[in-house]
Amino acid sequence: MEKILIAGATGQTGKRIIEILNSSQNFNPVAMIRKEEQKQIFDDMGVESVLADLEGDVKPAFKGIDKVIFAAGSGGSTGPEKTTAVDEEGAIKMIDAAKENNVKKFVMLSAMGTDNPEDGGDLEHYLRAKKKADDHLRESGVPFTIVQPGSLSDELGRARVKVAEKLGEYGEIARDDVAFLMVMSLADPLTKNMSFEALEGETPVKQALIELSGIG
Repeated sequence: MEKILIAGATGQTGKRIIEILNSSQNFNPVAMIRKEEQKQIFDDMGVESVLADLEGDVKPAFKGIDKVIFAAGSGGSTGPEKTTAVDEEGAIKMIDAAKENNVKKFVMLSAMGTDNPEDGGDLEHYLRAKKKADDHLRESGVPFTIVQPGSLSDELGRARVKVAEKLGEYGEIARDDVAFLMVMSLADPLTKNMSFEALEGETPVKQALIELSGIG
């Protein structure tokens, strides 16, 4: 079984990713945590955790890791400095460590609008930070998938989505379904070295990713 390091494991989407991975036959999740007191959450789930901070040294977290999911974010209530520190610089640290440790795939949670952050209004700084991290990943040489969802909702997921490199529309998608998309993107050769946008839709997740990847 492949060991998957999850950055942002205590976040709303990260927790969903951990739950899916923990019930998988193919993957063992490793939750990256910032504080020792967060360890108990994952111990209770039977999930391994490792102490590392996106604003510090992340390299120790990579021991024995096969693939990475980056689902961390500074959150909507923090200022631009925190956004830069986590969403940009923290992500770049993770990518560099992934390259150094020959990680086989890096799945990045990004956002719609990163291609044109200047059109993002109040989200411009956030989108610029995400774009810098996304571009760094694309240029790193690490096999990657970049998932760019629309607005995240806490509605119950339907495991049915609409995906494309460019959808040409905006909308919502449940965090459950984003988590499912990210976990499915770990599988090779699905979505290798691809970026794609995602919204709620009518196509089952696995089928959507197979069609997007041009296989099957």
